[in-house]
This record gives sequence, structure tokens and C-alpha cells, in this order.
Amino acid sequence: MDIKKILLVDNEVDITYALSNALENYGFNIDSFNDPIIALNSHKNNFYDLIILDIKMPKMDGFELYNKIRKKDPTVKICFLTASELFYEEFRKARFLLSEKIGEEYFIQKPIKTDDLVQKINALMMKNE
Repeated sequence: MDIKKILLVDNEVDITYALSNALENYGFNIDSFNDPIIALNSHKNNFYDLIILDIKMPKMDGFELYNKIRKKDPTVKICFLTASELFYEEFRKARFLLSEKIGEEYFIQKPIKTDDLVQKINALMMKNE
């Protein structure tokens, strides 16, 4: 079994630190960034199995970062990390238009227990494989 590679972007240092450590303990390889612009510039096409983006970040929100990554890497799986359950509804109501369908399963609500996060990540990675 190959090690799954995840890109994690959240402007809160304590969240990226905690999530990175927890996910690495479950065998994932994590690249984490607290600045969405640096994350975008460091992104490698066809390298990550999953990208997890915080929605509310300074400089560039998660939706804008999603669109920019999607242009460079159209097949990578991307999900959103949010502290609010309202963002899924806002997203669904055409916060921006997508050529693909993104369901509620692509939104991870903070805080989340590590076991639940790992289960969700594994389910997302298995989708359409």
C-alpha cells in the first residue's frame, strides 16, 4: 500500500500543526502551509492524493485557492475545512460556478476528531477510484 500524500492549507498554525501530526501518525504524508499563496506556488501537479483547504483565510480564501489549483491540476481531489456548517449552503448557492459537482461530503467541519477525519479522508480518496 502506498503512502497517501495530502496538502493541507489553513492559516491557523495550531490547526495545521495538530492535523499534520495526527494524520502523519495514521501514515499519511502531509505538506502543510499557513499561507494560501505560498501553498499555491508550492503545489505540485499530479502529486497529491487529496488537498484540504480552509475556507476563511487572509490574502486568498479557500474557494479562490480551489479555483486556481483546479486550473493547474484538474483531477486532484479537494475538500474544504470549515468552522461553519453554513458554508456548504453558501457554496451550493453558487458562491462560484463549477463544472463538477461537489457534495457535502467534501466539507469537513472543525473541530473534528482525528478518527473521524481519517475515516472521512479515506472515504474521499476511495471515491471514483
